[in-house]
Amino acid sequence: MYTPQAGIFALGTSSHAYLEFDILDSKKSDGKKSNDKSKDFASTISSIREPRTTTGGVNFVIGFRPELWRDLVPEDAPPGVEGFNNEIRGVEGFVMPGTQHDAVVWLSGSAHDVLFDMARSILRDLAGQASLADETSSWPYRHDRDLTGFIDGTENPSLLDAPAAALLPEGVPGAAGSILLLQKWKHKVSEWEALPVQQQEAIMGRTKPDSVELENKPSDSHVARTDQDEFGHIFRRNMPYGTIEDHGTMFVGFSADQKRLSRMLDSMAGLVTGKRDALTRFTQPLTGSYYFVPSIESLRRLR
Repeated sequence: MYTPQAGIFALGTSSHAYLEFDILDSKKSDGKKSNDKSKDFASTISSIREPRTTTGGVNFVIGFRPELWRDLVPEDAPPGVEGFNNEIRGVEGFVMPGTQHDAVVWLSGSAHDVLFDMARSILRDLAGQASLADETSSWPYRHDRDLTGFIDGTENPSLLDAPAAALLPEGVPGAAGSILLLQKWKHKVSEWEALPVQQQEAIMGRTKPDSVELENKPSDSHVARTDQDEFGHIFRRNMPYGTIEDHGTMFVGFSADQKRLSRMLDSMAGLVTGKRDALTRFTQPLTGSYYFVPSIESLRRLR
């Protein structure tokens, strides 16, 4: 039996940080990654330990660019999984950028100071091996709402059912691992808040107070364009990020099958039915990366 990284399912945390890394000086003369430097980096990042503290624990999730993981541990890599290596060009000029990095460490806990100290410790450990390519902090808003004011993750499976949606099953390469889609979506705050609630609900496909799905939701509503009954179920851990005037949503989606995630993105961009997700007129994707999140046993082998 393989064991998933516990941080995937650690709900109820109030402080989050997403650290994305690129390996330093890892190109050989032929332009390919240096395998020795990749192995050293993977060994260091896989050796992260939770801090010894009485002021609050830290959960963490470690993920690797799928191609890097395949080079490191080919026997544990699910076939066909790829990084977010190309932008998605949708209808009406809509673009989702690909900003793929080599690895991610997602920290979550009950106290931001403990996360801060642990993040600094990780940076010290990786000094000379990798650069911090992107850093984002996030926090919950009104218990379970995003910064549009709507409840986020209404269709999320329960913790009993989440492993079936998020984890590769036993007996296949990458068992107990997961494919993570990480995106930062900036909200067009003034435009969104200028809309009456009824129009916001039509865009979302749900009611704002209690997240009831609209019986006659528009075909370009967010719910219609990301219907998990059509594309397959995933486990979402979205969180708000940003400042008072510049903020949005960190999309954090785990799946046992990358196609569920990629088809949802294509659908949002209008590449499935020709209809673009109405919510994308009020949110702008800034980043996009896929990571393979291996099992605990696979991480241990890299140390």
